[in-house]
Amino acid sequence: MARKQSDYLKELLSSEPDGPATPPAAERVRPTTLLSRESALARVQSGQTRQVTQHLLDPARVRVWPGNARIYAQLNEQNCRELIDSIIAEGGQKVPAVVRRVTDDPAYDYEVVAGTRRHWSVQWLRNHSYPDLRFLAQVANLDDEAAFRLADLENRARQDVSDIERARNYASALTLHYDGKQKRMAERLRVSPGWLSKMLQVANIPDNILAAFSSWHDVQLKPAYNLARALGNTDVAERIAVAATRLAQEQAEARKQGHEGPSASEVMRRLLHAAQNDAASMNEAPIEIRSALGRVAMSVQSVNRQGITVRLHTGAGADTDEYLSGLKDILERLRASGKIF
Repeated sequence: MARKQSDYLKELLSSEPDGPATPPAAERVRPTTLLSRESALARVQSGQTRQVTQHLLDPARVRVWPGNARIYAQLNEQNCRELIDSIIAEGGQKVPAVVRRVTDDPAYDYEVVAGTRRHWSVQWLRNHSYPDLRFLAQVANLDDEAAFRLADLENRARQDVSDIERARNYASALTLHYDGKQKRMAERLRVSPGWLSKMLQVANIPDNILAAFSSWHDVQLKPAYNLARALGNTDVAERIAVAATRLAQEQAEARKQGHEGPSASEVMRRLLHAAQNDAASMNEAPIEIRSALGRVAMSVQSVNRQGITVRLHTGAGADTDEYLSGLKDILERLRASGKIF
């Protein structure tokens, strides 16, 4: 696996930057090795140490590329405190970011592809007693799709990038870089199509639902995928939204009083409970059709304005006539109960 990551990384960073190799006079330059980086990009094992050039840049002349998963506006002193302290203790930033040159905006010379927190922390320190601190970066020649893959590779090793941030980043990249082709995107990122599909569904969870959680970082992929699937039904989504509004109010009240609100697991439990269909919420017996062998062959999953969802169970030993007869029985029972007309 390490070897594959190494090949992937070398593919992304193999090209030299466009334009002259010499940086502007205001920048100080020092050589180092790519493998000295203490991030996910540095821990890959390659068979050869490659010399690269790193620049000490003015962070004010460096913008943040919007294609990165991390949301720059959500960074603050609290969630960057450990990194800030590390930069102070080590006498400067030791792990270089990856940037690329900017040609479309006279206000900037570069933009950050990987290293958003490092950029924010250096900026903060320059505004708080360290005005001469510089932003350490490696300049790479990357198009948007390659920049996205590089940023994604680094973010995978970072726990402070939430699944929601990554999911939304993937959804945007699918349109921008891969023409909506999930299979192609999975191949380029070297992830499984099934996993990518789940991430893309999670990206559809709206902000008003996420407000039920104390933080986006509490929302994990597996339960979020179940929630995203439930939100696909209009009636169910309405019930979940009502529950989410109530939970968001509880979270706000808890923050006001200085204590923790409902946990992520409790929030998810309550949201998914709200997603249950009306029959389930009233503890009504589910409608099931059994085969001649006594096994469940069909069951009603939900009944709402969008339609009826009936599950056909494999391994029940039912033949075609039994399924057809069972469907007729289900419709008659639903009509008799007043659920359909």
